[in-house]
Amino acid sequence: MVDPHRLHVFRAVVQTGSINRAAVRLGYTASAVSQHVSALQRETGLTLVERRGRGIVATAAGVAVAERAGRVLDHLADFDGVVDDLRTGRTGTLRIGTFSSANRAWLPRVVAALTEEFPQLRLELTMIEHRGQLTGDPDLEIYVAESVRADRDPTAAEGAADAYDLEPLRVEDYVVVVPSRHPLAGRASVDLADLADEPWIDNDHSRGPCREIVMSAAASAGFAPRFRLQAPDYTSAFDYVEQGVGVTVLPRLGAIALPPGTVMIPIRDAAARRRIMLRVKRSMRTNPAVMRASALLRAASAPTD
Repeated sequence: MVDPHRLHVFRAVVQTGSINRAAVRLGYTASAVSQHVSALQRETGLTLVERRGRGIVATAAGVAVAERAGRVLDHLADFDGVVDDLRTGRTGTLRIGTFSSANRAWLPRVVAALTEEFPQLRLELTMIEHRGQLTGDPDLEIYVAESVRADRDPTAAEGAADAYDLEPLRVEDYVVVVPSRHPLAGRASVDLADLADEPWIDNDHSRGPCREIVMSAAASAGFAPRFRLQAPDYTSAFDYVEQGVGVTVLPRLGAIALPPGTVMIPIRDAAARRRIMLRVKRSMRTNPAVMRASALLRAASAPTD
């Protein structure tokens, strides 16, 4: 492996065009600089400089090595900074993958606390609606398991580039949102079967695991939902519910900021539940910002009733 320090010295030689001038810039003797250049030529097996009159000039190979050396040294400097940042938790980038309802319900408080406690930390949020969709290779990912019994990391296959630790955050029920004038609006809870004849408003254009759970639970209850409208998201679905277009079923976490003309009713069916998981990149487990973000997410996801 090439010694990075020799790359640094050789780059100075090419930039200054002289062993002597490079020695002055670096604070070395000319003899020491010459020895580093000779050693680098032996390590690479290339002729990097050649004599011209009383001085030297870089060969074509030498120019190419010096150019690449600049990139390598810049990356090494960045790497050293990242290591120091991760050790102290002062700065760096924290990548968090989440899905829409967790993003609305939990992430604003979590992000506000992180930015206050780690003012130099840069946060990148990626929307992930499907399990294991590791877009951007997040350091933490909040996702919905396909089953409430899911207990293994789908990305932790043997030979995976980076392993993750997995833990459950919450198991939550589903609810139905109906117009406040609906006959079911006064109920404390309902069964999915009570909604079999209702016009439904679909609220998950991505066809993610949350919708799959609803469809499976409805099938267990003996019917298939009769969708009248495909809405792009929960908030839009609520607006259509308020206007009497139909009812919409979704996880409890997503039923926030409901319009005044709507009512939320819990669904009793055990099959209508979802499990929210937290996945943390194992190599980042001891990073102070990651540890704090994990703790904040646990607190935010804790049941309040």
